[in-house]
Amino acid sequence: MKEKRIRTLHIGWKIILIVLPVLTAFIALGIGRYYVSPMEVFQSITAKVSGSVSGLSDMAEMTIWNVRMPRILLALLAGAGLSAAGCAFQSLFANPLATPDTLGVASGASFGAALGLLLGLDMIGVQAVSLFMGGLAVTLTWLAGAGKNKGLSSIVLSGIMIGSLFNALVSLIKYIADEESQLPAITYWLMGGLNSAGYKTLMLGAPIILIGIIILFLLRWRMNLLPLSEDEAKSSGVNMGVLRGITILCATAITASCVSMCGQVGWVGLLIPHMCRMLFGSNHMALVPSSISFGAVFMVVVDTVARSATAEEIPVSILTAIIGAPFFIILMRRSGGWQL
Repeated sequence: MKEKRIRTLHIGWKIILIVLPVLTAFIALGIGRYYVSPMEVFQSITAKVSGSVSGLSDMAEMTIWNVRMPRILLALLAGAGLSAAGCAFQSLFANPLATPDTLGVASGASFGAALGLLLGLDMIGVQAVSLFMGGLAVTLTWLAGAGKNKGLSSIVLSGIMIGSLFNALVSLIKYIADEESQLPAITYWLMGGLNSAGYKTLMLGAPIILIGIIILFLLRWRMNLLPLSEDEAKSSGVNMGVLRGITILCATAITASCVSMCGQVGWVGLLIPHMCRMLFGSNHMALVPSSISFGAVFMVVVDTVARSATAEEIPVSILTAIIGAPFFIILMRRSGGWQL
């Protein structure tokens, strides 16, 4: 009875999964060192939609629309995208420890961003180089691990190898970077953060994330077949090669785009899908949309704490690790082991 209920999600959960990210983003718009009340936020949004004058101060308007709105939109996209990518990879490789960086894409994108910062490019240039290097890392992983007589384990091993290679290249970039001007910027960027979010960077990276999320969402009923053996998969009548290829392409594109805009943000793609499995089971009809929703909420909450808790902004990856590691251990103990 329970399995039937979560197969398509109860109507109450559907409403919650849609409303919760929107409500969280609305609340986050008012939180920060410059406080804006919920009524003022609502007034500003209403005025923006209707084209009228909000009556708020210029400082409040600039804080809402130029400072907080772009990074909240990025947090929503990055959280939803990384969670969906993590969910896809965990099912694809039948490995509960699979993450969005399983194929080395995050390491490649990080090298691209570090190289862009070393060359003195602006943020759009850094983002473009990062995206290119992330795609190159996945291409190298595929060329090294894919083959007629090779399984998914070969691709995973190739991803580990390519990821290690690009991590070494990142270390090389840090070694040759100027200690006063370039190295601090590279180190801080690699820690992960949404402080560089802007509408221009979103225009380059957001479409890639959105397209990847939409495709994974539309394929969610087929993703239940990913952990099956080859014989079981063939009997379903689905072309597993195409399904796996699309899944890998979407998940890696999402990850590369997220890393190119906000650096390496760990734990989101590992923690959120497991949390959703405890709530909804392993059926991807419920697992994928819940991972997208809760991932978006998680990133907005973490980013809000990162920019509001102290005078200096805390790197997001530090907070995700502090929150994620203990919570992940609790999930593991309560579930009695990993389940896919």
